[in-house]
Amino acid sequence: MGSSTLSFGPFLYDPVTASLWREGRAVATGPRPAALLGLLLEAEGRVVTKADLMDRVWPGLAVEEGNLTVQIAALRKLLGARPNGTDWIVTVPRVGYRLPRQEDAGAATVAPQPPSVAVLPFVNFGGDADQDYFADGVVTEIITALARFRSFSVVSRNSAFVYKGRTVDMREVAAELGVRYLLEGSIRRENAMVRINVQLVDGATAANLWADHFEGGIGSMFAFQDHITEQVASIVEPAIEIAEIQRSRRDRPNSPAIYDLYLRALAGIIDESIAGNAAAYGLLREALAIEPENAMLLAHAAWALEHRITMGWPRLGEDDVAECIGLARRGLQHSAGNPRVMAHCGMALLQTGKDYEGGVAVLEAAAAANPNDLLVAACSGIAALHCGDIDHALERLHRAVRLGPRDPDARFSLTGIAMAEIFRGNYEAAISFASRSLALNAHFDPTYWMLIAAHAHLGNMGQAQQFLHALEAIAPDVTLEGIAAGQPAKDPRRFAPVLEGLARAGMRARA
Repeated sequence: MGSSTLSFGPFLYDPVTASLWREGRAVATGPRPAALLGLLLEAEGRVVTKADLMDRVWPGLAVEEGNLTVQIAALRKLLGARPNGTDWIVTVPRVGYRLPRQEDAGAATVAPQPPSVAVLPFVNFGGDADQDYFADGVVTEIITALARFRSFSVVSRNSAFVYKGRTVDMREVAAELGVRYLLEGSIRRENAMVRINVQLVDGATAANLWADHFEGGIGSMFAFQDHITEQVASIVEPAIEIAEIQRSRRDRPNSPAIYDLYLRALAGIIDESIAGNAAAYGLLREALAIEPENAMLLAHAAWALEHRITMGWPRLGEDDVAECIGLARRGLQHSAGNPRVMAHCGMALLQTGKDYEGGVAVLEAAAAANPNDLLVAACSGIAALHCGDIDHALERLHRAVRLGPRDPDARFSLTGIAMAEIFRGNYEAAISFASRSLALNAHFDPTYWMLIAAHAHLGNMGQAQQFLHALEAIAPDVTLEGIAAGQPAKDPRRFAPVLEGLARAGMRARA
């Protein structure tokens, strides 16, 4: 072999003859995988875009991206796994591929990246061509809807549809596409009804993370397609979020990597405890010291402080309000239109900064950017509840509940609906919605506020005081003054019925 031979691991590659050798033995690659490998090696660890790879392998030809996916999968199979079990070729979602250099071969396990998901073509069990067309349309719409979320990346339709009509092993597909999660499904027609089954699968273990089915009449195909897209998109994001938190706890419990710090902080915020919130904020500050312009970190740090201020919890710094507003404005500056970042920052501006017009404008923009994100929908509904029309707020909040009735984030919407019912004097309805929120999360302070106030207004003082004692057990320093200070006051009369009910039940006025 000549002096131009390139080496990596146990392999030698000769770019002149496009031949590959492993430990002295020739490896039959085929011309296209060999060309791909040559270009990846020439890049010396840098990312090579999909366009550049296709230009090298199919010069002068217009080919679909799926052909590249097939050839990369073939090359991965030839190379096998690294000694640490990872692939030699790393997928960079939405961009291309890279073959890490020897010195950074282990870096992928040290610095984990946000997840990616592929939506595979749905299996048509009925064999009807119309169903096949409908199923492909549903998959395409789901891919488009999921692409609105910024907490994970989505493999393109062309790459995913390479697997149409094939019986595949989920773990092999995940490895070939370079994704952690796969969404698969099937369609079956029974008389005038169409039934679609959908499941989210862990690409590493093939374990089922979530599954559901949808039924509808064939006379309203497009409406049914929209319904499936909305429901799947709203459920997949939180399901992946929960799986990622569990993965971080299990595989990298003390990792200093930015993504793991973010996941650990998110778990602390979701915990809804005073201590968990403080720990989460500390982790986010640690991560921001490394990446001070990371919009997701800035937004979650603002969220942690906004939540703390809204609850009336003990402060963490000299001026939590000013710090929260500053974080929110920096987050918006670097948000690049991320709806979840905008939602958290908009709530911070509205709740903490009392910037009602600015906060509402940001939240409306977030809702328009991703109408299927139930947290975004809930935040926009709560903004309307405090600063706009109550009917409009209830419309937004009820839709958010429909998007994820069993999701823990539904506590925001359910408690918001309970608040709106108290504003209107419908105390029994308020108790019903607040009780549903309590069943999802027993540590969300505002749920207790609604239960205490509604029961007090109904004269059920024993039950009101029972919920007050439960609240004081998780928030010992709670006072009317602290709660009032954390609420928007565009119209102070609106929140007054909640404070009146809390006072009737005997909550302390001040510390």
